[in-house]
Amino acid sequence: MAKKRPQAKAVKPQISDGEIPVVGAREPCPCGSGRRYKACHGRAAAHAVTELVQRPFEGLAGECDWVALRELVPAATVPLTLKDGLPEGVPSVTLATVLPMAWPALRREDGSVLIGLQNETPSGDISRDLADTLKRALVAEPGSPVAARRAESDGVRLQDLLDPAAAFEPEVHTGFEFWVPDADSAASEVAASLERANAAAIPTVRLKSVDSSYWCETPEKNHLRWVMPYPEEKLLDALARLHAAGTSSLGEGTRLVGSFRAHGLTVPVWDLPSDMGADECEKPAAEFAERLAGALANEEPLTADERRARGGLTNRQVTLS
Repeated sequence: MAKKRPQAKAVKPQISDGEIPVVGAREPCPCGSGRRYKACHGRAAAHAVTELVQRPFEGLAGECDWVALRELVPAATVPLTLKDGLPEGVPSVTLATVLPMAWPALRREDGSVLIGLQNETPSGDISRDLADTLKRALVAEPGSPVAARRAESDGVRLQDLLDPAAAFEPEVHTGFEFWVPDADSAASEVAASLERANAAAIPTVRLKSVDSSYWCETPEKNHLRWVMPYPEEKLLDALARLHAAGTSSLGEGTRLVGSFRAHGLTVPVWDLPSDMGADECEKPAAEFAERLAGALANEEPLTADERRARGGLTNRQVTLS
């Protein structure tokens, strides 16, 4: 007897990979396959996350500040300059640490564009994800946010879109009022998001005397967090030399307590007295920069005390990305 042919099941029309949005792992995959997202296109997205670009902001002007704004600074904005200039109808493009409702990007009613930096990104290359968001924001309808999605694996990166010669000068804010032209007339959901964000923001100031160094105030003590561009091993050696010599602090009552690793860079962290403000950090930070330059230039092997100091510093590293 002839075998019965299995009946073909109806299949939803599928959409191309580049159009498939990111959804919850247990939700049906938007491609229409009938499988859960984690077992379908989410599998490729999860694999991409493991293939991290260690320094996604390398080659951009202000790489250290990109890292600081991504990981350390609550509220800040930076005007961005595009290589090919602004499209017609887009008066400005601004990078922001966070946007209301955690939107990846927003095109305002006047056509200007805001790009959020601290959003979760679906691939292992933050630069590519942000570039995809930026491109879509430039052509979005005025007055509308831009949704998250997974960028094409061969898509452009920020390094392809931004002018490398343009200055990258963050402006740190005390709150998130920059979200809207008039906070008093903001929509109710945006106003609620603004109130929550302002309540959680830690007071932060960018120092003027040295690059990419940020003072912040917490209830028990203040901190200085300084994103540095030097190779990690060389920087740890230099910090260890200063630590062993008793010259790694920023003055009385301050202490180098360890460092963060973030996006391929190292971020030394100092504890500061609660009465030491940002202005009081300026001169000690500039003096430390001079001592660090000398230690970085030292090519001698570490002494026993310096090796012990380095081990202590290494044990107090925390990876943020």
